[in-house]
Amino acid sequence: MIRAPLWVGLLLAMAAAPADAEGVSHFTLENGMDAVVIEDHRAPVVVHMVWYRAGSADEARGTSGVAHFLEHLMFKGTDELASGELSATVEINGGSDNAFTSNDYTAYFQRIAADRLELVMRMEADRMRDLLLTEDDWQTEREVIIEERNQRTDSDPGALMGEQMRAAQYLNHPYGTPIIGWRHEMEALTRDDALAWYRRYYAPNDAVLVVAGDVDPAEVERLAREYYGPLAPTEGLPQRSRVSEPPQLAERRLRMEDARVQRPYVLRSYLAPERDAGDQAQAAALKMLAELLGGNAATSVLGRALVFDSKQAIFASARYDGVSLDDTTFTLVVVPAEGVGLGEAEAAMDAVLAGFLRDGPDPAQFARIRTQIGAAEIYARDNVQGLAQRYGEALTSGLTIADVQSWPDALMAVSEDEVMAAARQLFDRRRSVTGWLMLPGSDEVMP
Repeated sequence: MIRAPLWVGLLLAMAAAPADAEGVSHFTLENGMDAVVIEDHRAPVVVHMVWYRAGSADEARGTSGVAHFLEHLMFKGTDELASGELSATVEINGGSDNAFTSNDYTAYFQRIAADRLELVMRMEADRMRDLLLTEDDWQTEREVIIEERNQRTDSDPGALMGEQMRAAQYLNHPYGTPIIGWRHEMEALTRDDALAWYRRYYAPNDAVLVVAGDVDPAEVERLAREYYGPLAPTEGLPQRSRVSEPPQLAERRLRMEDARVQRPYVLRSYLAPERDAGDQAQAAALKMLAELLGGNAATSVLGRALVFDSKQAIFASARYDGVSLDDTTFTLVVVPAEGVGLGEAEAAMDAVLAGFLRDGPDPAQFARIRTQIGAAEIYARDNVQGLAQRYGEALTSGLTIADVQSWPDALMAVSEDEVMAAARQLFDRRRSVTGWLMLPGSDEVMP
């Protein structure tokens, strides 16, 4: 019997899947809180998430890190809960909880047995409006976030390099400020700074509720109306208006030396458009471009040319993440092989890019990678928490439920011509930032 290749079956599965294959429904409470419910009855588990449309890029100048600071403080007490009681209660009931801050949002979640949804919703609703902070709470937690910066950024040359690269990429836009904050500004954060941020942004009309798992949408809506519905909205909630980035007229280059560097590497970023609501074609082309150039070390254009053919590198990749409220970045990285200088590695990378712009992708590789992306979109539906995160991230970054559901179709519709048009528009060295991370004492001169 002749069997069709696996990729044919995957394409047919995608074509047959309806737009709401995840079982998604949504509603909005009278106080302005948006809610999304994703049904998945394969396991008696629920993921409950609250996303706020406020991240580090919304911070006032001079208070960098306050969004992340408040994220930590949200685990303190309320008028009904003692400090740490929320997390302890979740743990006692066999669940887990956490939170995270990004440029465009702050999110809190609990993963717990489905019959404990009401418990976690009641506690999350309580801290949306009734957070209490003592003198000890905020000062202790400020030391915690400073130590987090010590461990995750200041002790990691790569993290420091990334921070410097973003600051060079965004001269005016707040994406150039690190999410965790600049250390000297973190050290000056106060209780009043945290409470001002809390009162300004933590409100039902600035939040998105996402509930995913073994749930009934009608019951989720009933609980949401009971616990979140009575919370008063914030009047005069500010519009998300940010300063724009001026046109980049000249290439920017950084050379950073650090004795802790284990492997020198070349990093380059280009400013790139984000996914736009109702029009995701260009972002889909950039996603395909990143996968073609550096998605897989063994099959990508950069990986095959630099790692396997010329053996000038031990690693090469490309990355594009389009979920962003404002312009994002497209990033390339090459880690040269032993005995290969950073200048040589950068020149080799540029030669590969020039060849790609001249010749375009191999048609068979293009078809294969598009199929792999489609398959990944199908498999992503098996992860209920990942689905919840996909919707929450999108809705707090300017996208809609329809955009999330049409994204796989946008990816599958991308043509080679569209990818090449996106590449030619993107790869202008005058709009790039290139960094060399290296050990001290190198005699290599950066051009």
